[in-house]
Amino acid sequence: MRTATCLITLLAAGVLLAAEPVHLDTGAGILYGTLELPASKPPFPVVLIIAGSGPTDRDGNSAMIKGKNESLKMMAQGLAARGIASLRYDKRLIAESKSAAIKEEDLRFETYVDDAAGWGKYLRKDARFNVLVIAGHSEGSLIGMLAAQKLAANGYISIAGAGRPGGQIILAQLRTKPLPADLMKQVEDTVKALEEGRTVDSAPPALAALFRPSVQPYLISWFKYDPAREIAKLKMSVLILQGTTDIQVSVEDAKLLAAANPAAKLVVIEGMNHVLKEVPADMQKQLASYGDPSLPISSKLVDEMAALVKR
Repeated sequence: MRTATCLITLLAAGVLLAAEPVHLDTGAGILYGTLELPASKPPFPVVLIIAGSGPTDRDGNSAMIKGKNESLKMMAQGLAARGIASLRYDKRLIAESKSAAIKEEDLRFETYVDDAAGWGKYLRKDARFNVLVIAGHSEGSLIGMLAAQKLAANGYISIAGAGRPGGQIILAQLRTKPLPADLMKQVEDTVKALEEGRTVDSAPPALAALFRPSVQPYLISWFKYDPAREIAKLKMSVLILQGTTDIQVSVEDAKLLAAANPAAKLVVIEGMNHVLKEVPADMQKQLASYGDPSLPISSKLVDEMAALVKR
């Protein structure tokens, strides 16, 4: 399943790393990724990196944002420079994996979990790797928690992961907007129904993009998972990483996860934002960082990840 030819990347530090294109046949479409290998000889530990929500590709770049931040690519290269391999991939419907199509009404949160678990099994079969750690960023944090349980992974890392169920996240986001009271009541009723596993015929027309009938089965499958409850099930080494200038996920979310798994290590990184760059809490600078590949990611982030992997 691996190609014979490796693409060679020269890091600024002068370390030659092998970036190997890989693909996974899921039976419901082919997914594509990149295996980043250290310069040292195998066997070595490997980290499965799971990207966040929306049209975010394997490198951490979003099709909705002008420019690239390259955050996950930098993470992979940083790990490789520390002797740790990684595999990052385009989720189905995204970038190179866009041909792994599935009807919206058939998509479930578990589809992404099964895909991640498939990549984990793929890595388990490769004799070059002796330790498997799952690292999920943003929405990938919850996907990673569930995949780690399926794979009995050696370790798990949550990076800017939510500590609350999806329905509560959506309500919190919409409550910050000046929605009319009657519309907010409709939203609350819709979320409650979806949390109970029921689709609704009368979702707010003004929010049809969010609650359209074809996406409701996916929302039901997502809302039923409480990240705090899922992280409590993990018996492996757990690391929770969160930045203080993240405008999408709060430090409180990280604390909820840590409280649910007392054995986990919580590391709050001062000045790190959602795309893992060290950026002040200035909105203009925050938004600019999402499309700026010249900004490096936090070195502390990669150091903490490497420390867990090497334990």
